[in-house]
Amino acid sequence: MHGKGKAVDRSSLRPIRSNAAYKAAIAEVDRLWDAKPGTPEHDRLEVLGILVDAYEAERWPIDPPDPIEAVKFHMEQTGRTQTDLARLLGSASRASEVLRRKRRMTIEMAWQLHREWGIPADSLLQPYKLAA
Repeated sequence: MHGKGKAVDRSSLRPIRSNAAYKAAIAEVDRLWDAKPGTPEHDRLEVLGILVDAYEAERWPIDPPDPIEAVKFHMEQTGRTQTDLARLLGSASRASEVLRRKRRMTIEMAWQLHREWGIPADSLLQPYKLAA
């Protein structure tokens, strides 16, 4: 017996392959949410979290944003400005043209944004359309 007087059944952990199994896993995660680290219940919570995440990623995949939206989102979230981007990319006109989709972001620009600002490379290297 562990935790709240219930035995932990480790044999029931399986990949989630149906909506019913997903709902049951979510209910189990809710039940185990306050489990103390280092306990069998917390271990089970961690494994269930991995299984739920894998099911959600397969069932409801989320494509990364296009590079310009990723940069704009990052700027908004971190309080960075177009001036900050201009410093990073080398000029105000270049930053403006990239943000307005008049100039394509180069690999070097993407690398700088990834390295200096921590924007995920997979978001920066997606194809995107330029403005007409």
